[in-house]
Amino acid sequence: MVEGSYEVLWNTPARKQVKHIYNYIRGKSVQNAEKVLQAITEAGEKLSTNPDRFGLDKYKKNNDGSYRYFEIYRYRIAFRIYKKHIRILRVRSTDQEPLEY
Repeated sequence: MVEGSYEVLWNTPARKQVKHIYNYIRGKSVQNAEKVLQAITEAGEKLSTNPDRFGLDKYKKNNDGSYRYFEIYRYRIAFRIYKKHIRILRVRSTDQEPLEY
């Protein structure tokens, strides 16, 4: 993969997953919900430069090297690198059973 500046896009399911996470945490602590939301959002924005630094997504079948992931606050964020953009595909708790896709 070529390093550079990519546009970061969020799939609709990933947006819904982040919203669900936020609402779940907010039920216990508004402050923590804001902190986690901000951390996930900022981490997503930082993908625009050097996304290859993150590990290959071992749950992606036949991964050609473009599917990667990172973890933050016990949430696993899976994304795919394209030529000019990055698409965030999924945000899941690391406590959940992993899904192959």
